Amino acid sequence: MTQPSPPLLESRLSGLTRIHQGKVRDVYAIDERSMLIVTTDRLSAFDVVLPNPIPGKGAVLTRISRFWFDRTKHIVPNHILDIPLQSVVKDPAERAAIADRSMIVQRLKALPIEAVVRGYLIGSGWKDYQQTGKVCGIELPPGLRQADRLSEPLYTPATKAELGEHDENIDFERTVALIGRGLAEQVRATALALYQFAAEYARTRGIIIADTKFEFGVDDAGHLTLIDEALTPDSSRFWPTDTYRPGSSPPSFDKQFVRDYLETLTWDKRAPGPNLPDEVVQKTAEKYAEAERRLTT
Repeated sequence: MTQPSPPLLESRLSGLTRIHQGKVRDVYAIDERSMLIVTTDRLSAFDVVLPNPIPGKGAVLTRISRFWFDRTKHIVPNHILDIPLQSVVKDPAERAAIADRSMIVQRLKALPIEAVVRGYLIGSGWKDYQQTGKVCGIELPPGLRQADRLSEPLYTPATKAELGEHDENIDFERTVALIGRGLAEQVRATALALYQFAAEYARTRGIIIADTKFEFGVDDAGHLTLIDEALTPDSSRFWPTDTYRPGSSPPSFDKQFVRDYLETLTWDKRAPGPNLPDEVVQKTAEKYAEAERRLTT
């Protein structure tokens, strides 16, 4: 059993070149075909990375992603490679710091879209519906309440923003212009299939997956592959089934708890983000751990 690593805000590996740093993940090149992803304990809210790490968060996200990658292989291949970490990170201390929060994966061409699937009317979809009666241009029946379950899941893609910028919702035809009709239709069908499979399973474990986003890449032969993370509390809204009530924003196992706290401040939602109180950090860590426990044990 791997010992839990200390809280990690940023990874530093002496033997590898870091090629990308996202809101949560640090990515290192191994060779032309593979790379190392380290999931830190950074937390972003309103597209700003906050100064406090959430202890254990990176390890939880990594284990949940691996759980889903393994269980969705029948729907779409994923980027995980079966390469031992010790063959890539030689320094024992560096390896210990990331052992429970790292994945060795294929280097693929990432598609320039996020494949968002919404099963419930919440977040930006709820705000859009209140203003237009639609979600990302898709007409919905009148009279729906916040957090209502949709009659069928909606595919509402978005462009991927640079660090510190906001993702932009786009319509399906824009994805066709970006990646071609055949691939756009494959991404849509695959994202919906992944969501429906995961949502059915999660409900048996007392969790509603209200919405989620997937990222995909293609290899040299153009094969679609699931990349990044999958169905985690960072990329999804998880609600406990026993406290779900439409008409308001339900309690959740994701970082909505942090967003709700930040909304009580006079912060302008621009970097730098405010420090989180210890009790908010602890409660957030507990919510991530509870999501993992419910899903995977």
